[in-house]
Amino acid sequence: MPAITTEPLRIAVLADSDTRWKWGALTARRLAPAGVEIRLDGFLLRGRATPTARQLQETGAHADSLREVTAVEFVRGMAEERYDVLVLALVGGGVQAMLHGLRHAWGSGPRPVVVTGYVGVVYEKLADGLLLRHGADLVLANSAHDAERFRDVYEGVGADASAVTEVALPFLDGAPYTGQHEPFTVVFAAQPSVPASRADRAYLLSRLIGHARRHPGREVLLKLRSKPGEHTTHIEELPYQKLVRGMDPPANFRLVYGHMGEVLDRTDLLVTVSSTAALESLHRRVPTAVLTDLGVREALGNHHFTGSGCLTSWDRIDAGELPKPDPAWVARQGVVSGGTPSGGGSYEAAFDTARERIAALLTRPGSLPPLDPYYTAETAPGYLPGILARHHLGPDGAPLPGAP
Repeated sequence: MPAITTEPLRIAVLADSDTRWKWGALTARRLAPAGVEIRLDGFLLRGRATPTARQLQETGAHADSLREVTAVEFVRGMAEERYDVLVLALVGGGVQAMLHGLRHAWGSGPRPVVVTGYVGVVYEKLADGLLLRHGADLVLANSAHDAERFRDVYEGVGADASAVTEVALPFLDGAPYTGQHEPFTVVFAAQPSVPASRADRAYLLSRLIGHARRHPGREVLLKLRSKPGEHTTHIEELPYQKLVRGMDPPANFRLVYGHMGEVLDRTDLLVTVSSTAALESLHRRVPTAVLTDLGVREALGNHHFTGSGCLTSWDRIDAGELPKPDPAWVARQGVVSGGTPSGGGSYEAAFDTARERIAALLTRPGSLPPLDPYYTAETAPGYLPGILARHHLGPDGAPLPGAP
């Protein structure tokens, strides 16, 4: 695709957690045409999940500038600063608030191309989350499967579905798995809120420790997302670091932090309930197990993996099972082992359509039309004002008096 301009492409990313910052920053870089210099400015939305410096470092996603802002501060800043592309890497309500706040701030004047999407597996609140993201110029879907579902939701409520754009997760990289390491390494990818109860989390931890005892020749790692006191995309009420106290794990069991890609470099079996890490693992052809011990349930998110060939239990893993993924299922998820997305071509080409759409929007005559979310004072008068008020915005998107 030809370069849009000889000037650096200016991209802003607004994120509200460490995982969303990682997705937003890496997506922003993949959206830039090859050979085009970019300037990436990062903004962290102040809130309960605002990442720490350690968490930001672990993501491996960097920016030319990075600062913390309130919603109103960001909206006011966007009215004064010029950007070509804005990536909203936020929870659904945050995206909706920004769409209305920015619509009010920009009016019918010049504005950037606005892009949003999802960090990983979309297994809950599909309609709610999608409609809260409606109004962006591009709503990114991480696979053909997601793109089809997204369009069905929008068309089903009479909303314009043209913004849905198929891409892939931006952090699927690293060398493909070529064979067992020494020692054989099992990694359990923990999730902050799945499962939620103490009993279920203690069960999974006891089985992981039990696997380490049954296989003293293996290295068994519990990969954690955050340290006690830190928050990520989902709040962790019962961190495994606390649950492991008093369980007396064997010497071949360890807690690990760090970049998921680096952990996968030495992994022979990735075990999880429903973490997006499973997609990273499958992309690299690492054997991947999605647990059924607590049931296959929407509340756990592992129902997303039905048909994948990865569903199994600790009993089978203890007995030596290494699940074999179904190629057709993996292809539909945009993470075909070997890096070929469902539509054919290479993983590197997965963002081509998004780049082309952004280029067309940036080169069209005149200003882009005002943002047009599905939710308005007419379509959702009992829902929208509360979402906006949480970010100190009025029903019309204007900052409320006394907003921080």
